[in-house]
Amino acid sequence: MILERQNFMSIPKTNDNIKRAIGTDNVKQLQELGIIYQLGQSGVNEVGTKLENLDTEFQIKHDHNPIHHMEERMKDVQSLFKKLKRKNLELSAQSVRDNIYDIAGIRVITNYLDDVYQIERMLLQQSDITLTRRKDYIRHPKESGYRSLHVVVSVPVYQSDGAHDIPVEIQIRTVGMDMWASLEHKLRYKTDTNPELVDKYADQIKGFSDEITSIEERMQTIYQDLNDADTK
Repeated sequence: MILERQNFMSIPKTNDNIKRAIGTDNVKQLQELGIIYQLGQSGVNEVGTKLENLDTEFQIKHDHNPIHHMEERMKDVQSLFKKLKRKNLELSAQSVRDNIYDIAGIRVITNYLDDVYQIERMLLQQSDITLTRRKDYIRHPKESGYRSLHVVVSVPVYQSDGAHDIPVEIQIRTVGMDMWASLEHKLRYKTDTNPELVDKYADQIKGFSDEITSIEERMQTIYQDLNDADTK
């Protein structure tokens, strides 16, 4: 039973009014973009359900939940078209289909470092999940200090006209990495701070990234030792 229905646009209801406002060609692009977003949301839901099921299974079998929490998101249209412009790509729905793979995304926050790769392994073992892209910024951090595992998977979404393979980006990182990334994003993109102050804190934050990783590695070792002691 659907307890809360998503408020997606109704194309037939709004079609005539939009045609008058922006023209027939633009309406067609808008319709196609709406379908892309609806399929993307369905893809996110599919992957999210799989991850929840895997987390529950792991808790039952191993008395441990690798997932601390998850956040679903759909890229907003403004960011989408900025990305197309930045890549010098055509501003069209077809261009979005052919070139953009992160419209639909899930951020998975884990308790420990090993959980990041455990979640990836468990998800990719499923027969209807196909890995299409992978970037490991944990083992190979960005210059800024950013750490996270990024994978793009393809998942089938079934509709009245058959199955559609939908790309979903999954960012997997620890609680510490997520805290760091949130502060770094606020520093770089969400403030009007003096550039000199931004540079000053950017250097400090980069160092914090290494410190957080070192702490998390030691905590992982302690956790594993405690687990090994329990199984003896």
